[in-house]
Amino acid sequence: MTAAGRSSWRRGVLVPSLAATAAFAVLVALGVWQIERKAWKEALIATIAERLSAPPAALPWRADWPRLDAEADEFLRVTVTAEFENDKEGLVYTSGSTLREATGGPGYWVFTPARLAVDTGDGYLMVNRGFVPEGRQNPATRAAGEVAGPVEFIGVLRWPEAPGLFTPNADAAHNLWFSRDSAAIAAAKGIDAAPFYIELESPDPPGGLPRAGRLQPNLPNNHLQYALTWFGLAAVLTGVYTAWLFGNWRQQDGAGEGQ
Repeated sequence: MTAAGRSSWRRGVLVPSLAATAAFAVLVALGVWQIERKAWKEALIATIAERLSAPPAALPWRADWPRLDAEADEFLRVTVTAEFENDKEGLVYTSGSTLREATGGPGYWVFTPARLAVDTGDGYLMVNRGFVPEGRQNPATRAAGEVAGPVEFIGVLRWPEAPGLFTPNADAAHNLWFSRDSAAIAAAKGIDAAPFYIELESPDPPGGLPRAGRLQPNLPNNHLQYALTWFGLAAVLTGVYTAWLFGNWRQQDGAGEGQ
């Protein structure tokens, strides 16, 4: 291939080379990001498992609530004595949970305000009392579980779940929400509640509904597979580009020798 031919060839492969380099960089960056996400997910699972296996402590006093935050305090187990205001419960639609195994398919979380006794700090909490299946959202179908009077229970601190981009709008008029936004449910019920809510573990109410239970960390962790996919695509791109570049060189070199 002549010098002029080599110069022309370089100009011809410049744009494809830049595009391939940019695509390779993006694919590698996505793979590295998934490796980082894997480490983050493993640390999160370990933290949740440690907190959920610890013995329950007393619920912090109301004066300490503003100092609590999700990073340091979410999933801590606590003991609470409070009285449920069953006539103000709200329902959150769910199709399952990564922390509770026995949800039994589509249904609803029952969020109920609970008034603390004065000697345990006073104030209100929102409590996710557990799961009820489709068809049992009406309290009349589970009247035995509408416990009256002060109840001592064990639960886990959780923070409100903000609605996602594709989460349906809440329908407060029909007592239905689609995210575990305890603050929004409390506001709709006229309750000034704690900035967190309690995920009830025990005891189960008479009649078995709402269905509570211990939380178990069962978060999906597929980031290694995703990382290998991105790195694999980067390798495939490298092989395809190298083969194309070599073939293009031979074609141009052969054309130059025939002139």
